[in-house]
Amino acid sequence: MSSQNTPLSMALSQRKSDERATPITAFRMARRWWLEGRRLNLSLLAEELNIGRATLMRWVGNKDLLMGEILWSQYKFIYDQAIERANETPELQGIDYLVQIYTDINIALINAKPMHDFLLAEPQWGLQLLTSNISGLQSRLIETWRELFDGQIKAGKINPEMDAESLAYFIIRIGEGAIYCDLICGRTPEPGPASQAFRLLVNGHSR
Repeated sequence: MSSQNTPLSMALSQRKSDERATPITAFRMARRWWLEGRRLNLSLLAEELNIGRATLMRWVGNKDLLMGEILWSQYKFIYDQAIERANETPELQGIDYLVQIYTDINIALINAKPMHDFLLAEPQWGLQLLTSNISGLQSRLIETWRELFDGQIKAGKINPEMDAESLAYFIIRIGEGAIYCDLICGRTPEPGPASQAFRLLVNGHSR
């Protein structure tokens, strides 16, 4: 039986050297490796993409920045899902709306197996990426929450004593303490106290 040549069959039959790697394909491959629990090795990544290591470095900046993009993609996906769920409940307003988003994100991150496996395998580097700005992740997290707080303040939904950027910084730090406390101090991760602290910080009281 003769086979038909389709665009897919022809693309799949092409030599690897004929495929043109791009910064996006580099990111996607690195992210797939991370999700599979593989260590991020830029030399192996460049080899798999059939490009020079210098080209890969020009595309991604360095290993920290590439890992920051991977971690940000994970966080942004979780954040967008939490926003979508909160928006599906119209009666959620103001502080209750924000607390649900914050709690959902923290629970999802605590239960995220790729993140957990990565931090167990490389705890020092992982915590450095997550809690400092060497990867650019911290500034993105703070900016995302600052924008959310700003929107809620301008809409009259919350009236915090602290400015939006300071709030964003501190709630991120509180979340890190709840999510990664097993690595930081040997405690079991628990989102409840972090949510209560969030409510106190943003609302000024616990209800």
